[in-house]
Amino acid sequence: MEVIETSIPEVLILQSAVFRDGRGYFQELYRRDALLEAGIDLDWKQDNLSVSAKNVIRGLHYQLIQPQAKLIHVLHGAAFDVAVDIRRSSPTFGRHVSFELRSGDGRAVLIPAGFAHGFAALEPETSFFYKVSEPYLQQGDRTILWNDRELGIQWPVGDEEAVVSAKDRQGKPFNAAEVFA
Repeated sequence: MEVIETSIPEVLILQSAVFRDGRGYFQELYRRDALLEAGIDLDWKQDNLSVSAKNVIRGLHYQLIQPQAKLIHVLHGAAFDVAVDIRRSSPTFGRHVSFELRSGDGRAVLIPAGFAHGFAALEPETSFFYKVSEPYLQQGDRTILWNDRELGIQWPVGDEEAVVSAKDRQGKPFNAAEVFA
């Protein structure tokens, strides 16, 4: 596994080998010893699967209580994935990084606690799998408006074609959101 730093050093791309042949491909999604060797020691507590139609945007989500680190893979389709630093004391507070993840590309993204996260499904039936370090806690759940102008995220899906839940459409603007110290 190769660990690739992003412009926000705590958000990492984890590139694993993909073994292809005439039958398809094989890839290890999670291997604790490889993560430990890379200096990543998290206790994963829950696995989530989200399947989305093309142009669905989910996020920007985070838990203020029981903050979650996330290890993300796209199992089918493709997604535009975004992590926003919402740690007020961080030198990268308010900045974001984004990536395209595709099934079979061997890439995973590690997003530490203290970040808001969202994604856009770029293909029909995009399957998004992620491990989280803390279980879901409804009273800690928060949402920042996905298309907040202050964040300047260049989503590949326009406002008119985006399929967004009522909850996500009611997300807080970044400058009014509860964030981490």
